[in-house]
Amino acid sequence: MGGRRMRVRWLGWAGVELESQGESLVIDLLGRPEGVLDGTALSGVPMPKVVPPRTEGHVLAGLCTHLHRDHTDAGALARALRPGGTVLHPESFGGDDHENLWTLKAEAELTAHDLPRRPMGLWETTTIGPFTIAAVPAVDTLGDPQVSWAVEADGTRVIHLGDTMYHGYWWRAAHRYGPFDAVLTPINGPIVCFPHCQPPSPYPASLDARHAAVAARLLQARTAIPMHYDGFHSDFYATQPDELARFLDATAGEPYEVLAPAVGEELTL
Repeated sequence: MGGRRMRVRWLGWAGVELESQGESLVIDLLGRPEGVLDGTALSGVPMPKVVPPRTEGHVLAGLCTHLHRDHTDAGALARALRPGGTVLHPESFGGDDHENLWTLKAEAELTAHDLPRRPMGLWETTTIGPFTIAAVPAVDTLGDPQVSWAVEADGTRVIHLGDTMYHGYWWRAAHRYGPFDAVLTPINGPIVCFPHCQPPSPYPASLDARHAAVAARLLQARTAIPMHYDGFHSDFYATQPDELARFLDATAGEPYEVLAPAVGEELTL
């Protein structure tokens, strides 16, 4: 790595800030958690704690694993990005408004903020500043387009798993882009029940503790960093208690290190 390092900061929920060579990018930035529930009848839902990126206003690019509003916050991206900064997100699957119910508002908000955008195809790679970025296939519980972002800078490799379900791309991702110095993984494994996806599934909508522990191993992680927990608990988004403790139990005996930063805490890889 030539003495250089990548700095990783957990911004709360699935938000992450990466810094290398004096440049930065953000992934799944969330600035206003309560905005996710705007227009719904829900109230009193516990919100995750979030913080803005340290480099707000100077960020090169905002990467969105998928166009759900807890992973694509157009207002937060507009504040974070430097002039001309780009938003990367997965290509659309097409379909009608019913299929795209959960992506339409995020799409409209990105357009309203006039943010430059680049849809990325599966396995597509691009370079922005010191960062090489690849869109790795992932699986969304609602069937919406989702990718994981593999990012490399100065020989340090990380992968951000968004809120993907368990799938079979782990080995291929590790072969192409790994081994990874850090795997940023969701751990809360909610059971969801949304009106436009009926009948509901009884299986975890994103990686739970056991799934995340195995995914990090298959991705040849040196370090696993848990995220996407401690928020949005409700009847339609049901999670088990003690999410972080469950993950720490599930990873006991795994060959990688687990680092669980506080919100806003910086790690150096």
